[in-house]
Amino acid sequence: MASHRRQFLAQSLKAGIITVTAGNLLTSCHSEGEEKEVSPPEDLMQEHGLLNRILLIYDHTRQQIVSGQTPNLPALNASAGIIRSFVEDYHEKQEEDYLFPRFRKAGQFTDLVDILLHQHNAGRRITDQLLQLTKSPSVNAAESQQLVSLLSVFNIMYRPHESREGTVLFPAFRKLVSRHEYDSLGEEFEDNERKHFGQDGFETMVSRVADIEKQLGIYDLNQFTPV
Repeated sequence: MASHRRQFLAQSLKAGIITVTAGNLLTSCHSEGEEKEVSPPEDLMQEHGLLNRILLIYDHTRQQIVSGQTPNLPALNASAGIIRSFVEDYHEKQEEDYLFPRFRKAGQFTDLVDILLHQHNAGRRITDQLLQLTKSPSVNAAESQQLVSLLSVFNIMYRPHESREGTVLFPAFRKLVSRHEYDSLGEEFEDNERKHFGQDGFETMVSRVADIEKQLGIYDLNQFTPV
């Protein structure tokens, strides 16, 4: 009887270990399959990627005008519309509502925050003019030169602007708030995006930018590879 009892206990223990191990494996697989929350800086950096693709559209349009070609005004208007709705009214508003006040309260990078906010406002004024100029089916010589100037100053400002945010402000933000607040803000950013643009708002915007790139013949990434 004692021998049978020991054998039974050993088998039961072995079965328990297998069950627990299998359960742990299932839990691990489930966890790995779950979509991880995007952190606030990561969310903003992805949106910077979208901004950079529109800066390339602006570069392309400016070069067209300078070389005497007729610019695609509807494509340029659509691009400026994305800048207005997604970058200025949403992305920059997130920075202004959630990041800038926390840096000011902490007394950190306040000079940088002031410059960034000033540039946000300057960018909105440029976008106002771009949207107005590109409403017409064509532009005259003076308006073409105005477009060249607006596209140039916008890109000249925003490339260092978003680079400074990505290398200075966003990394510092992680150290500025608690882990709980950091995670909560990530969820709030996602909620705000869904409220403004629907469930797949960012992906929809990326798709719209890609469609514009295809219209302009600059979608194929390989064309930018040096021979």
